[in-house]
Amino acid sequence: MEGTTFNVKIWKTSVYKGRRKTTHTVRWELDGKEWRAPLATKALADAFRSQLVAATTRGEAFSLATGRPVSHQSGASAVNWYDFAVQFTDAQWDRIAGNSRKAMAKALTPTTIALLRTSPTGFKPVDVRTALREFAFNTKRREEAPPEVAAILKWVERSSLTMAAWEDPAKVDEVLRAVETKLDGKRAAASSIKRNRRILNVAMEYAIKHKVLRTNPLPKGRGVAPKTSNAVDRRSLIHPHRMARILARIRRRPRGGRRLHAYFATLYYAGPRPEEAVAMYVDDVRLPSEDAEDQWCDVLFHTAKPEVGKNWTDDGEIHEERGLKGRAEDDTRSVPGPPPLTKILRDHIREENLKPGDRMFQGEKGGILAGSVARRAWRSARKAELTEREYQSPMGKRIYDIRHTRLTKWLNDGMPPAQVAYWAGNSVPVLLAFYAGCIEGQLPDLKRRMEAQGDLPELPEEG
Repeated sequence: MEGTTFNVKIWKTSVYKGRRKTTHTVRWELDGKEWRAPLATKALADAFRSQLVAATTRGEAFSLATGRPVSHQSGASAVNWYDFAVQFTDAQWDRIAGNSRKAMAKALTPTTIALLRTSPTGFKPVDVRTALREFAFNTKRREEAPPEVAAILKWVERSSLTMAAWEDPAKVDEVLRAVETKLDGKRAAASSIKRNRRILNVAMEYAIKHKVLRTNPLPKGRGVAPKTSNAVDRRSLIHPHRMARILARIRRRPRGGRRLHAYFATLYYAGPRPEEAVAMYVDDVRLPSEDAEDQWCDVLFHTAKPEVGKNWTDDGEIHEERGLKGRAEDDTRSVPGPPPLTKILRDHIREENLKPGDRMFQGEKGGILAGSVARRAWRSARKAELTEREYQSPMGKRIYDIRHTRLTKWLNDGMPPAQVAYWAGNSVPVLLAFYAGCIEGQLPDLKRRMEAQGDLPELPEEG
């Protein structure tokens, strides 16, 4: 039987007495390679060792992939990893959004490369990665793969290990190192590692459900995945004077400056996510009459249009239409816009000759405002208006930092967290977890309130 051996030596169980617990390790050898199974008690170790001895007595073959008797194996050895990964991709495709589809492909690509029997020799590594990421793990495009890509994928299928590789702890460690390492050899960001591990966990649970694996082979417990922090870095917040200069610079752009100025002003004054702002229509802004004393407006958010890429959406569009993040499908929220935003939006609608039913923020040729255009304009204005030291700092480095700045200002101005959470489209716990480190300016008042309470009662002097 391929991948098995009868050359088995079973050794004496070793005992390690640590400060907190004692470990009993069953040791055996297959074709000169040592295998170990650490167990918590002597009884468990003796029982497991007896199973190995009984298998050798019966003349049973041992798997070189898992180290266990063939009778101990699941159906994993009959399933090719690549075939399983493609099946898993197709099962998830209709259930998840475009960005999640893209993240799944990115996680499965290094996993598949780590589970190849040999490194590619007839193909460039970059071509193998591209074929896997853009075609193999893309349900929509797989059948459209050009001949050269199809040849790569056929080779990958032939060269993939079986799912039994997941029953080998050493191979699991190798796969995890692959998904946690960037192409330059450096460790990936903690958020990327956490996302990739989450995707692999879903894949393993899918394998268990379909009786390919018996248990989830991925390690669990504290310290397994790197810790990530959702807290906003207060250094990324933008000072009002600098924000004013950046907005003015954007407005002066010769191409589309006024349109982009209105878009960025909406982000700053109303605090939506960028994908919510680009989804706005003229009808979503309720403007007061021009002669009204109170010039506040109301901005309604009900849809998001995240930029995904046409290869990952169902309709082939670059943007994917979705409901508000973390909310019911038809949920909406209304945010008050201060007088400066009222004037900016009123002027924008008039200058662009927009009508009800038109998109509020359009590209040069109509249609939705492209994220690449907005990022380029923001990066250019930021570089022009900040010092070199500020430009290299986290201050306003991402467009999303504009939203962080507005939400922080609302909290620092004393707005109730529940109200800010509603305007932001967050829950109160999430809001406070994100922005607790950015709240400032209230300490003097808090000190006065603490002093007013008194620490200890006054005691009479001893006579």
